[in-house]
Amino acid sequence: MELATAAAGVASGPLPCTRLSSPRSVSVSWKNSSVASSSRSLSTSSTSTSQSQRRLPVALAAVEISKAASGGGDSVRIKETPQPGSSVKFSVEVPTSIIDECYQITLQEYAKRFKVPGFRPGKVVPENILINYVGLQHVQNATIEAILKRTLPQALSSVEDKALEDSVRILTKFDDMRNSFSLGDVFRYEVAVDVAPKVRWLSEDKYKNLKVVVEIDDVVDAEKAAEMELKRRHRALGLLRIVVDRGLQVGDLVVLDIFAENINSDGSKGEKISSAESTGFHLDTEETNNLVPGFLGSLIGIRPGETRSFPIQFPESYAQESLRGVRAQFTVVCKELFYRQLPEMDDSLAGKLLPGCTTMDEVRERILQRCKEVEKTAIEQATDNAILDQLGKLVEVDVPRALFQEQGQQLYGAKLLQLQAERKLDKDQLASLSSQRSVQQYLEDEKENINRIIKQMLAVGEIFKSENLQYSTDQLIREVENSVAEFKHYNQDYDENNIKQQVQDVLEAAKVLEWLKENCTIEYIRR
Repeated sequence: MELATAAAGVASGPLPCTRLSSPRSVSVSWKNSSVASSSRSLSTSSTSTSQSQRRLPVALAAVEISKAASGGGDSVRIKETPQPGSSVKFSVEVPTSIIDECYQITLQEYAKRFKVPGFRPGKVVPENILINYVGLQHVQNATIEAILKRTLPQALSSVEDKALEDSVRILTKFDDMRNSFSLGDVFRYEVAVDVAPKVRWLSEDKYKNLKVVVEIDDVVDAEKAAEMELKRRHRALGLLRIVVDRGLQVGDLVVLDIFAENINSDGSKGEKISSAESTGFHLDTEETNNLVPGFLGSLIGIRPGETRSFPIQFPESYAQESLRGVRAQFTVVCKELFYRQLPEMDDSLAGKLLPGCTTMDEVRERILQRCKEVEKTAIEQATDNAILDQLGKLVEVDVPRALFQEQGQQLYGAKLLQLQAERKLDKDQLASLSSQRSVQQYLEDEKENINRIIKQMLAVGEIFKSENLQYSTDQLIREVENSVAEFKHYNQDYDENNIKQQVQDVLEAAKVLEWLKENCTIEYIRR
């Protein structure tokens, strides 16, 4: 769901958002699984005196360490290096004074928490005995975690106000930290964090004097759409009669068996194209929008029982990507052929064409009014899309990985929610599409589109702030409640804080689009 769509209907599902978080509250991820495994094992505890108990109670140690003064003694040395993707890498050197402090606190916590055989509660346990009881490796691992918890906030303090939530990641492998660890030497590690990207406008005017061209499809034309709708309703009232004395004409309905094969570069027949084949296919010759160009023309005049074979090349713009540009040999068998016997379109038919109407003039007027409403909505949507598309072209953004992942997952979640709302997914299909593999495949396939939406979103945020635009608190509360209700209706997990942020972004977009429509030049052209 694109930003313009979201702006048109706030409560339609997960929406794009940007969240900033202080490194002191942000969670830290490890770059490799071995580190994550070590991290998890260190925080495990139990009431027995088994080996699993002899691990540092990290949460308690963190409390003690956080109380320690950050000043005094040698200071942590930090080297900051900008990285691609709006990321910053920090190379950290921890002095021996802090290492020793973390080590001593680690030992103190072990001594408080564990009962060492032969020592009464409260009695000081010699360091060597405590280490032998707990295990040297556990003490080292716990001390390393304590050092990280102590020094990470200081290392990341320079980006405290612009770090993206859940983007902090330790780059140094835990095994490397453990192998190099020594009480008598500095402790080194590298950590990276994604930060809020800078929006660079490519024009000196930025978004001022914006000129937008909006292309409107002919099908959006209310007059033409009303005429087509009336014909469709009229056809639906017709009776199907079997054609016996002629071939296929436009206006008929025909039942076909369709077979297709690839045409190789040397002209020989290749593999079957299963996705283009169908048995018992009902083709209404007056509804051909989804047909390959040239397909219907090759069938005009075909009679029941007749088989025709003809080549067709799929256009490069064909909806199914795997068939774009493919040359295919179609073989089509005509099974049945019908024509419509239509009733005369007079006032006696009005009630059947549109319940509640008594005259054909009333039918035409009400259908036209409905089509005008659809036309208005479609033009507004096309205008929003054109403005956002133009904004995306006016800015340059180095999109951070964390923001890309977040926005992509939210867009994918909105897509699943929409499919579920349309009852197009059963439980098994939903579970399959919710897998990490499916999500990652979506992110890869939609990378360009996701980046485009992020650029549009960030440009919108810049304009919202620059022009001091506002929306009402009542509107925010109402839309959040609507979104939460929709998630509950479809039994979807949700985070109300995330929903609130997402709704805020959409309300901002709506206000910016409203402002831009009043302050830019818009030209509409038919295509």
